[in-house]
Amino acid sequence: MNIKIELTYKTVKGTEARFISDEMRAEKAMLIAEDLEKTGRAKVLSFIDHLDNRWTMKELKKFMQGIETDPHNVTVFFDGGFDLKSRKSGLGCAIYYEQSGKKYRQRINAAVEELETNNEAEYAAFHLGLQEIEQLGVHHLPVIFVGDSLVVINQLNGEWPVYEVELSKWIDRIETQLKRLGITPEYEIISRKKNKETDHLATQAMNGIEIRSTVEIDAGK
Repeated sequence: MNIKIELTYKTVKGTEARFISDEMRAEKAMLIAEDLEKTGRAKVLSFIDHLDNRWTMKELKKFMQGIETDPHNVTVFFDGGFDLKSRKSGLGCAIYYEQSGKKYRQRINAAVEELETNNEAEYAAFHLGLQEIEQLGVHHLPVIFVGDSLVVINQLNGEWPVYEVELSKWIDRIETQLKRLGITPEYEIISRKKNKETDHLATQAMNGIEIRSTVEIDAGK
């Protein structure tokens, strides 16, 4: 979870100024805030999340302790591929998350035959990632969804209109599930070059290679 620190700083002679930090991880923000409080000059200190909700130090600590043993700081990379000749689709997802002080990466792919376009495959890949994080127990948290599909991300965030009936059905399915899980989505578009991991997973699915793995990754990655 990313948040900002807001505080009023008061000098020894009583001059005050209000500051708002850049967005940062909640864990880092609490460390910095605690250090600022030690100076005795930080007044009215609070935290602001991505929905502009305000948290006190006590509230934020309680929340972070509550989610420590559950998957959190979740990012879902997705990609879908469609072969016009064979009418086969491949879906690929890579999910990065933290749990109990450790970092994990989960990779999943799936082959599908009932889709008609590449855009449908991209939506199906997004939906696959959503299903997987539900299985992990992710709920009532912000989740970052990352992909190279301008259509999927710009339609989901409301930037682009939706004219295709099938794509509209995918959006309804996804938005219903997001609401049911209490997930606040954040969308990020990356280049195809930076999305090679899930592109490879989708290609493997179309070639009949099934992937499902979860590994612990180094904290520095």
